[in-house]
Amino acid sequence: MWNILGTISKNDYEIDDIIRVLLGNRGITKEAEIQTFLHPKNPIDFISNDVGIDRKELQRAFARIEKAIQKNESIVVYTDYDADGITAGAVLWEALYERGARVMPYVPHRVDEGYGLSEKGIDRVQKEFDPTLIITVDHGITAVKQVEYAKKIGIDVVVTDHHVKPKVFPDCPTIHTTDLSGAGVSWFVANMLLKEKKEKAQELLALCAIGTIADMVPLTRTNRSLVVYGLKALAKTKRLGLVALLTGAGITQELITTSDISHILAPRINAMGRLDHALDALRLLCTKNADRATRLAQVLSVTNVERQQLTVDTTAHAIDLFKKKDAKTIPNILVVSDETYNQGIIGLVAGKLVETYYRPAIVISEGEGISKGSVRSIRGFDIISFLRNHSSFLVDVGGHPMAAGFTIETKNIQKFTKEVENAAKSEIDASLFVQTMTIDIELLMTDIGSSLYDRIREFAPFGLGNPEPLFATKDVTVESFRLIGAKQNHLKLKLSHPSVKIPFEAVAFGKGELYGKLRQGAPIDIAYTIDKNDWNGKTSLQLKLRDIQML
Repeated sequence: MWNILGTISKNDYEIDDIIRVLLGNRGITKEAEIQTFLHPKNPIDFISNDVGIDRKELQRAFARIEKAIQKNESIVVYTDYDADGITAGAVLWEALYERGARVMPYVPHRVDEGYGLSEKGIDRVQKEFDPTLIITVDHGITAVKQVEYAKKIGIDVVVTDHHVKPKVFPDCPTIHTTDLSGAGVSWFVANMLLKEKKEKAQELLALCAIGTIADMVPLTRTNRSLVVYGLKALAKTKRLGLVALLTGAGITQELITTSDISHILAPRINAMGRLDHALDALRLLCTKNADRATRLAQVLSVTNVERQQLTVDTTAHAIDLFKKKDAKTIPNILVVSDETYNQGIIGLVAGKLVETYYRPAIVISEGEGISKGSVRSIRGFDIISFLRNHSSFLVDVGGHPMAAGFTIETKNIQKFTKEVENAAKSEIDASLFVQTMTIDIELLMTDIGSSLYDRIREFAPFGLGNPEPLFATKDVTVESFRLIGAKQNHLKLKLSHPSVKIPFEAVAFGKGELYGKLRQGAPIDIAYTIDKNDWNGKTSLQLKLRDIQML
């Protein structure tokens, strides 16, 4: 189902009219907003008020951190183990180190310690580093008991986090906003710490961009600035670990895009925390040894391949549980659990279930006494609020409206499943299950050209909240089509219309199943983005088809 957002009332319109519609679809209508969007400011110049951080809390936290630096206290930056947490940890650790602080990073083990601050982790940190201050990055806003425990054994805590605040949060200085990623929050603290060393803060934007893109926060407003300038920093970074990671992944550093990060770099960083220990990912980002960088980049790549296969196998197992059900008997929320599920990839499996059935999905890795759950939602349904409203069986829960995680006693999984499935019958409207493709505007084939393509590139970088402009054109003719790719699962087409002299080249990735339905000379409607194809030294426009509707 297509939902075409924009229209142009007059028949004779220009590229500026198309651009105006694209901006309007993104809620950008005022001239000042347009200029800020097309020409983002350097985040170096931003202040906390611009990003939703409470200034009093920031000053309170900053004073405690500065005191620790000046008195040469032992400080631990306590990270999360995903790409956002690892980059956030690297940013803050390096900023503190640059200031001369006595500081060490600590990455918890997903299985041994679980998500976020834990008493076990605090004990390990105390034994290894004997800190008087722990700074959390990308977690901590729900760690009420853990912060109390740290205080009892003489350790102060400063929380930096971006997850949704619970009703009760820790009694400690808190730097918090839901507007940014964990890496974004961490970078703003680093920027304050490095007020006399702005070149270092600028360089750290390379790591911040990776965390921001990996955590899928909207790439609008401040996040857009962080990513725009972060990509510039990435394009010229000399950070050995990033260069090795880019080289190993076959990415041209100077041309790096948000897609490269979200589909290639971030999964490699995430893989370590999912299957092994994320400390090697942090080491890679921060190493100053070229040989070590190459070796660690290879470790991340191999681990990611293992993660991919494990995800495929686990997803197949989970889908099998629903295959025998028809559409009417599939519950409004999908809940699956198994003792064989690796807790490191259950979030990915939940995402695959959402893609397959377009329902919120909960995947639980069963343990002997305690189990871990990961949740993914669909557009229009706030999953973290739903879980908190039905948390009587949960040990803890945290996350965002679209993704969350929780801990549960294994003996309560069946009761929890029954409760949320029953609640979902009334709390999730069935209209949300109709998946729609949001299209910016319908174009004529005569509108498609290099000038429009160049103007569209001004909207980059693309991501959540600022998708690549998607167009529709109706009643185009299939001149030719063929299967391409190693698995013959993609389509290559030539499309024409009486209004244009030369057919357009088009590619439809993952649409190979339509091969048997297409007919030469037949009309179709297409939804697409506009791209450029470089082949044998020649550059031409190419349509990347997102959907094909037979007429």
